Amino acid sequence: MQKYVVVQQSPDKLTAFVQFNVADETFSCTSSQLEDYLKSHGVKHGVLRTVLDDIAAMPSRYYYKQTVVAEGEAAANGKDGYIRFSYDMDEEGYRPVELEGGKVDFKEVTQLKNVKRGQLIAEKVGATPGKDGVAVTGEPIAGRNGKEAYFKLGKNVVLNPEQTALYAALDGLVSMTDKSKINVFPVYEVNGDVDYKIGNIDFVGTVVVRGNVLAGFKIKASGDIRVVGGVEGAVLETDGSVEITGGVLASGKGLIKAGKNVKCSFIQEGNVIAAEDVLVSQSIMHSQVRAGRSVQCTGAKGLVVGGSIQAGERVVARTIGNTMSTATVIEVGVRPELRSELLERRTQLRALNDSLDKTEKALALLDQLAAAGTLSSDKLAMRIKLTSTKRAALEEIADNRDRLLEIERSLEDTDSAKVDVVNVIYGGTKIVIGRNTRFVKDAAQRISFRYSEGDVIMAPYM
Repeated sequence: MQKYVVVQQSPDKLTAFVQFNVADETFSCTSSQLEDYLKSHGVKHGVLRTVLDDIAAMPSRYYYKQTVVAEGEAAANGKDGYIRFSYDMDEEGYRPVELEGGKVDFKEVTQLKNVKRGQLIAEKVGATPGKDGVAVTGEPIAGRNGKEAYFKLGKNVVLNPEQTALYAALDGLVSMTDKSKINVFPVYEVNGDVDYKIGNIDFVGTVVVRGNVLAGFKIKASGDIRVVGGVEGAVLETDGSVEITGGVLASGKGLIKAGKNVKCSFIQEGNVIAAEDVLVSQSIMHSQVRAGRSVQCTGAKGLVVGGSIQAGERVVARTIGNTMSTATVIEVGVRPELRSELLERRTQLRALNDSLDKTEKALALLDQLAAAGTLSSDKLAMRIKLTSTKRAALEEIADNRDRLLEIERSLEDTDSAKVDVVNVIYGGTKIVIGRNTRFVKDAAQRISFRYSEGDVIMAPYM
């Protein structure tokens, strides 16, 4: 039979096939002979006996095709465990809703996730085990068990003895901070302006200001910062999000820095940094704005003009630039902090190479003294120290070069980066995607900028 029939298995060993390599009308066999032949080729499980019967009854039907004669059982992976929250922790649900005409409703403010002491915050849903499969060879195919989920404990939370449920240790606000840690923070509320009467605020929790934050003052929080009024040239720093009902009128001073999102109505001459998104309803004018994920300015006005906008993934605005061709820079495709780190590491590398050069020249002189046998004990100690310094410098240079290469590679990964213009973009705007730059000379409407084949291209905004 070996002369006539070839037995093959799929790479995953879940299917076996037979194929005739000789179309001989005199060939004949029984179903049992075919099954024995399969077994001699390692096919022992999931044999389709009705198919073997059909082949034995009329082989000529199967001369010119590959026929499945055995099917194994695929392994099934278990489901991963997860943390089920009692509150909606996804801030995506709190983004402003775009109404007809492009207007944005900012009247719906984020509802604080208040909890009482002892109240359930989250439960752990366990992973399920995998189910093993069987190959056509009879070998077991292991199914992967689901991965267990674990609580990332922050401040003021407690686990039950079984470690399956998380509770609040005090009255306060549920908040997720850096690395998805779950916390309960008490809320500090200012019923008025942050001014000389209040002073600077450094608080382990959420800060709510029912007024304005005046120039020169600082608010530092571990939770969120919510300002019902406006912010002047002040410094606001938080591990969570910043929400400003009014706008930012900073005159080039101060800084707003958030570990998650920044939401406000306008930014004028401001400095804003967000690890995730910057969401603005009216305008961003002559400001420096950096976002790890996106910058969105799509309200009824939705204007971005002047300054520099950087985002890891996307910038979207209704209007970019103006008829006066005011210089406006839009950069996407790499996280802003990586661009800063790239410049810093290049500077460090130059300084390290200069220092290494001086160390090597000093060592060369000491090596000459050693060769001449005139190396004193203090010079010997200096030689040992410089050798250690050189080794450390070489290691640091290698680390810097590896990190530079890693960052430069990330600059090339720009397939998903884009700049979307809902209405119009004017000349004077510079679009940067990863390593690539395009200057906009003439106004264009409803345009999307993307990277393609080594260039920044324009496509219709959909």
